Amino acid sequence: MRNLKFLSLLSLSTALILSGGRAQALPGQPVEEVSAWIQASPTFRPISGESLLVRKSNTPAHRFEFEASVMPPGRLTSIRGGGRIRSERLSIFDMINGVTPDRLQESLRTVYGLDIYQDFQRADIVYKYPAPATIDRARRERKPLLELIRGELRRGDRFAYWMEVAPSRRNKSVTGKMVVFLKSDLDKIETELRGR
Repeated sequence: MRNLKFLSLLSLSTALILSGGRAQALPGQPVEEVSAWIQASPTFRPISGESLLVRKSNTPAHRFEFEASVMPPGRLTSIRGGGRIRSERLSIFDMINGVTPDRLQESLRTVYGLDIYQDFQRADIVYKYPAPATIDRARRERKPLLELIRGELRRGDRFAYWMEVAPSRRNKSVTGKMVVFLKSDLDKIETELRGR
């Protein structure tokens, strides 16, 4: 009974964290607009001092994080025109329910609304990993496939998307991220991921 009550509370709190207003600020917009959107958003409800990075935690086993950045995702590089947001990342850590690609996609829809979710759904998959050669090598070495990071890059009409689910050793991934970023940074990220 206690576990059922805890799971109900966890589900409700997750819905509260990820519910509310739809995206008013996206990559490509000025830092001030994105910061104002985050501050006014019932989805994020930032605490004092949180501006472009918001962290929510129900328990040590369940955390949500949203970060808007003037940097492109991936390795650090020099930036031009730093007054605009280039990427927005949402990350989920959940040891109880786990994190799946479907859950990340649903979080994308909840935070950004139907328009961005549909752009993601219609987007072309540019790169998906692990690559078949990596899977074959893991099988030859008798390593569990669940230990491989799984992810993909997509190019939509409006934005590029990077979804990644971390490996797990207990048949369940507990962390994952979804990044919405400018399409002009897609080649950079693809090159970095292919070079891993």
